Amino acid sequence: MKIKKKLILLFAFIPLGLFCQDFSINGKVLDANNTPISFANIVLLSKQDSTIVSGTSSNNSGSFFLNNVAPNNYILKTSFIGFNTYIQDVQVDKNINLATIILQESNQNLEEVSIVVKKPTVKKEVDRLVFNVANTALSEGNMMEVLRSTPGVLVIDNTIQIKSSTPTVYINDKKVHLSGEELAQLLEGSPANNIKSIEVITNPPAKYDASSGAVLNIVMGKNLITGYRGSVFTNYTQGVFPRSNVGTTNFYKTEKINVFANYSFTQSKINRESDEVVNFLENDAVSEKWTTDIDRNSWSKTHNFNLNLDYFFDDYNTLSFASNLLFLPYYKYKIKSNTEISENANNPLTSFKSDNLSRDRKHNLGFDLDYVHTFKNEAKLSLNTHYTVYNYNRKQDVFSDYFYQDTPNTTNAFNTKANQATDIYTSQLDYSATINETSSFSVGIKTSFITADSDITQFDVIGSNQTLNTDNSDAFNYNEDILAAYIGYNKKWKKWSLSTGFRIEETTIKGESPITNEENKQDYFKGFPVFNLKHQITDKVSATINYKRSVDRPSYQNLNPFAYYLNDNTIVTGNPNLQPAFVDYITLGTTINDMYTFEAYYKYMDASFLELPIQDNIENQIIYTPINLSNTVEYGFDFTTYFNVTKNWFLYFVTSFYNIQDLATLNGERLKTDSWSNYSVLSNDFSFLKDKSLTANLTFVYVGKNQQGFQTVDGRLATDLAIKKTILKKKATISLSAADLFNLQDFTVNAKYLDQNNSRYSNQDNRYIKLGFSYKFGNTILETNERTKSRKERDRLEK
Repeated sequence: MKIKKKLILLFAFIPLGLFCQDFSINGKVLDANNTPISFANIVLLSKQDSTIVSGTSSNNSGSFFLNNVAPNNYILKTSFIGFNTYIQDVQVDKNINLATIILQESNQNLEEVSIVVKKPTVKKEVDRLVFNVANTALSEGNMMEVLRSTPGVLVIDNTIQIKSSTPTVYINDKKVHLSGEELAQLLEGSPANNIKSIEVITNPPAKYDASSGAVLNIVMGKNLITGYRGSVFTNYTQGVFPRSNVGTTNFYKTEKINVFANYSFTQSKINRESDEVVNFLENDAVSEKWTTDIDRNSWSKTHNFNLNLDYFFDDYNTLSFASNLLFLPYYKYKIKSNTEISENANNPLTSFKSDNLSRDRKHNLGFDLDYVHTFKNEAKLSLNTHYTVYNYNRKQDVFSDYFYQDTPNTTNAFNTKANQATDIYTSQLDYSATINETSSFSVGIKTSFITADSDITQFDVIGSNQTLNTDNSDAFNYNEDILAAYIGYNKKWKKWSLSTGFRIEETTIKGESPITNEENKQDYFKGFPVFNLKHQITDKVSATINYKRSVDRPSYQNLNPFAYYLNDNTIVTGNPNLQPAFVDYITLGTTINDMYTFEAYYKYMDASFLELPIQDNIENQIIYTPINLSNTVEYGFDFTTYFNVTKNWFLYFVTSFYNIQDLATLNGERLKTDSWSNYSVLSNDFSFLKDKSLTANLTFVYVGKNQQGFQTVDGRLATDLAIKKTILKKKATISLSAADLFNLQDFTVNAKYLDQNNSRYSNQDNRYIKLGFSYKFGNTILETNERTKSRKERDRLEK
C-alpha cells in the first residue's frame, strides 16, 4: 500500500473539530495621578501552581488585553519599574473588564531592589524528568554547565549521554543537529540565564522522530516584556594548549516582533596522545608486535551565528524564521606517529614514522520557517519547513619513512582531496487540541528528503611527480526519503496519567558508487508505538511503566565507503551496507517523596551497530569500520535522589548498575560478550554570601570498566570544580572552573577476541582550567525567544 493511502487511513480516524469556550481579560494601568503607564508588565498565573499562563504589556494609553483565557482561577500581576507590584485574584468564567489598575510609586531605590535566587527543583512526570533552573544560581553560567548538573544527564569530555546512549538535543522542541564538537561549542557559547527548565525525556511522545531514542529538551523562557537586552561573554581555557571563546547575545521585542541574534567565535588547539599496541597473529601465535605512539594536534577557528525572528500578525497567528549557521574556515589536523616493530623474525622492517597533515573547510547552514495558528478553543496548527546545506572539503598529505635491518630505508607519500555536499529538505505539519479538561490529542505528518554527494581522489607522490591512485579514488551518491505520520493521546485521572501514541515511517535509501558501479538499496515501512503510564499510589509514592520502539539510523559518514588513511597501515572507512538498528525499550519505576527514584529497565537492539578496529593479520593493517551486530541486550537498575541538604547546598546523586550483552557473527564464528558495569554521578551545588552571589559546583562522575562492542574500556573518574561570582549589581559574572582535578580520565581500550589482539591508551586533553566573564546590559528582566532550529537528519552529518 502506498504511503499516501496509509496516511489517509490514519487521518480518517482523527477528529479535527473540537471546540470549547474561552474568554478575555482587559483593563487599563494608571499611576496615582491617573496618567497612563505604557509598557507595564501584565502576567497571568495559575492559582494552583503559580505557573505563567499568559502575559502582555500595556500600550501607549495604558490599556492591555489578554485573549484565549480558559475558564479557571488565576492570579494577575501588574508591575512597572519604580512602582509597587499590584496582585489580584481573577476568576474567569466570562469576559473580564478590570477597568483601571492603579500602581503606587515604590519608596525603594532601584539599587536597593534585590533579585531572589531560587533553588533548582526536580519534577518527575509520566514520560520525563523536568529540572527547573530559572532564576537559580545555575542560570548564571552557560547551557553546558546546566546540563552537567541536570539529573539523569552524564557529560564526559563534552559528550552528552543519558544512561548509555547519546540523546537527541532539542531547544524549545526544535532539534539541534550538529556533530558532538559543534554541539559542545554551541552550548558552551550560549548563556543559561534564558533557560526555564531542562526536560530529560527517556520515552519521547510519538511527535518526535522515531530515531529520537532519548531526548534532552532545553526549554527557554517566554517573552512577556518589550524592550532590548543583550550580553557579551568570553572565556579562556588552558589545557595542554590554550583555547578561547567570545560572543554576544542580543534580543529585541515589540508588540509585533521578537528578534534574537547570537554570535560566537571559538579558537582552539587540542592535543590528543595515544599509545597503541597491535599483536599480529599467525596460527594463534604473535608473529609481530607493533608499538605506536601517536601525537595528534588540531587547530580550529569556528564561527557560530543564530538568528530568530518572530512576527505576530495578531493573537492567533505567528510567523517565525530561524537560522543556525556554522562556518569553519580553518581547521588543521596534524598526526605524528612512530611505530616500533618487534618479534619480527620474518620481517626486515624494524620501524617507521608517519606525518599526516589535513586541512579542512566546511559550513553547516540550517534555515527554518514556521507558521503557527492558535484557534479560539486553544487548538494549535503549526507548519514547519526546513532546509540545510552542508559542504565539507579536506586536503590531506601523508609522508612515511620506513627503516629496515639490512636494506636501505624507503619513503612513501600520497595526498588526497575529499569533498562532501549535502542538502536536507524537511516539512512538518502538526495539530493539537484538548478534548476536555483531562485529555488531549495531537496528530502530524512529516517528510524529509536528503541528498549527499561525495568524492575522494588520491595521488601517490614519487619525487616531484603525482600519479592518480584509482584503487583509492571513488565517488558516492546517497539519497534518503522518509515519510512519517503520528497520532498521540494524553489523559489524566485522579491518580493516573497516560501518554501514548503511534508513529509510522516509510524509509527509502539508495547509495551508489558511479565509478565502481556498486549500488545499495533499502526500503522499509515500520511502526513505532510509545506508551507511558503513571499511578499516584499515595501522596508520597508513585509508580511508572514506559515502553517505546525507536530506530537508530547510521550517520551519512558511516555509510560512505571511502577509505581515509591515518598512515599506510591505519585506515578509517565507512560501510555502505550498514543497516539501521531497531530498539525496544521498557522501564518500570517508583518515586518516593519526590526525592528517591528506583527504576529497572530493559533494552533490546536488533542489528545494533558500532565502529570496531579490525586488524588484518595478513596485510598488517588496522581498519576502523562500523559493523552490524546480531543484537545487543542491555538491562539495569538505577537509583536517583536529589534534595537540598541545607538551604545553601543542593545535592544530586545517581548510580546505575547495568549489564550489556553483544551477539555477532564475525568471520563465520559466533561471538558473545556479557559484562556488568556501573556509572555514578554526585553533583553538589553550593551558594555563599547573604545575596547568594557566590556559587560553586563540585561534581564527581565515575564510569566503571565496561564493554563497548567486543572491546573492554577501563574505568575512569572525572572530578570538576566550578566557582562563579556575580558582580556589578548582578549584571556581570566571573567564573573559574577546573576539570579532571585528579587526572583520572585517561583510559585504555583492549580488544582480545578471535584473531584480534590490540590495545589503545588515550589521553584526550580533558584536564584544564577555564576563566570566564559575562556582562548583561539593556532591560535585563527580559526573557528571550531563543531557540535553535534544526533537524534529526542534520545530526547524522557528523555523528
